[in-house]
Amino acid sequence: MSHLPTISVIVPVHNGEKFISRCLRSLLNQTLSDDDFEIIVIDDGSTDNTLKVLEHFQDAVTLKQNEAQQGLPASLNTGILSANGRFIIRVDADDYVHSEYLNVLALHLSLNTDIDAVACDYYLIDEKENIIERKNNIDDPIGCGILFRTDQMIDLGLYDEAMLIHEEKDFRMRFESKYSITRVPLPLYRYRQHGQNMTQDQTRVQHFESKLKEKHEVYAY
Repeated sequence: MSHLPTISVIVPVHNGEKFISRCLRSLLNQTLSDDDFEIIVIDDGSTDNTLKVLEHFQDAVTLKQNEAQQGLPASLNTGILSANGRFIIRVDADDYVHSEYLNVLALHLSLNTDIDAVACDYYLIDEKENIIERKNNIDDPIGCGILFRTDQMIDLGLYDEAMLIHEEKDFRMRFESKYSITRVPLPLYRYRQHGQNMTQDQTRVQHFESKLKEKHEVYAY
């Protein structure tokens, strides 16, 4: 790659055949120049038709594959360590984004060197893409919609691969203990709520909530 991209978009996926195409099409429809961002997809041992869907995007994305499922935080770390961009942003495979998503966030972070990271607002949507409500990413934080500086993520040691759920809360708590996240009050991210969301498994959620509380000695979310 002769021209290094400004942004590396990390897209982790496991059995995401239903939504991954929508996700990637939204990323390929960005107003930001194609030369200024790369898309890194990490397939985490999918057993459905995810890889067949990804064949249609093979010229547009960099694909990393885990032969066996390793978990979301390990997949995110694989993507970050493969990244060429000085900024990192995550988009989950069942979500999608506005066409100005990368351009607006990159502009904010590039021109404000005193800002560590920026987070846009998001729309919570249902499976059919109907808007449920608008969310403030500071008041109702999620792991996506945040543009980080790559060197700061590496400085923090990336994601804790033992936190198979709440990895984003753990990372955000560690990040905000040293750096800050500034809100961009524009709803540029679409966060899909559906029956296959990982957080639907309440037993696992509660287990990792306990791990998070034990690790940080306070449950801040």
